[in-house]
Amino acid sequence: MKKHWIKRVHHLLKSVCLLGVIGLTLLLIGCGKGGEKPSIAQESLPYKMDSLKPYISDQTMRVHYGKHYTGYVDKANYFLKGGGFEGKTADEIIVLTAGKKEYTAIFNNVAQAWNHAFFWKCLKPGGGTVGGVLADMIIKSYGSFDTFKQNFLDAANSQFGSGWTWLVLDGEKLKIITTANSGTPIAHGLKPLFTVDVWEHAYYLDYQNRRADYVKNVLDNLANWDFVSFQLKSTEK
Repeated sequence: MKKHWIKRVHHLLKSVCLLGVIGLTLLLIGCGKGGEKPSIAQESLPYKMDSLKPYISDQTMRVHYGKHYTGYVDKANYFLKGGGFEGKTADEIIVLTAGKKEYTAIFNNVAQAWNHAFFWKCLKPGGGTVGGVLADMIIKSYGSFDTFKQNFLDAANSQFGSGWTWLVLDGEKLKIITTANSGTPIAHGLKPLFTVDVWEHAYYLDYQNRRADYVKNVLDNLANWDFVSFQLKSTEK
């Protein structure tokens, strides 16, 4: 009787231990999934949704930030799962995947997430003024700030279809370039200083097909030149 009771207790203890191991394993798996941080984090807007009015409406911002940008971040993290890019920054992923057909989905969504996060910082309620080294370089490269703005506007208008217009640093020289779709300067070894999103979703609710009016309003009233100067300063050795 005593031996039988001891055997039952022993069997019960083995069962409890087994269940404990299974439970602990499931808990660790669950914690791993819940604790995983996305490779591409969605950045918060540095201002309120309605802060860019009347030049960009809160309706546009809710769609642009809340739908398009969020969608790119979510898709980027979906395609990055198990892709071997753990621990890499968005910049590094863009460079590693640019021009590689097998990584098209990763590049497109990571680059678009990065471009948008950068674009939000290029805007500022009330805009700002250009000064210091940035002003000197613009005058040296374009003759005047007005000429620079016109060149930037012309480049934005000439971009066929969706894309981006950029002010970049190429070595020690300022350049205005455009990129189509998800294109981004960092894929080409250029330093982005400023950008305007010229995808239709960035302006169509407010301007319909008047892209030029949208870009001009950004340059005249919303451009965060302090951020541009900071980007330029970050390249100094």
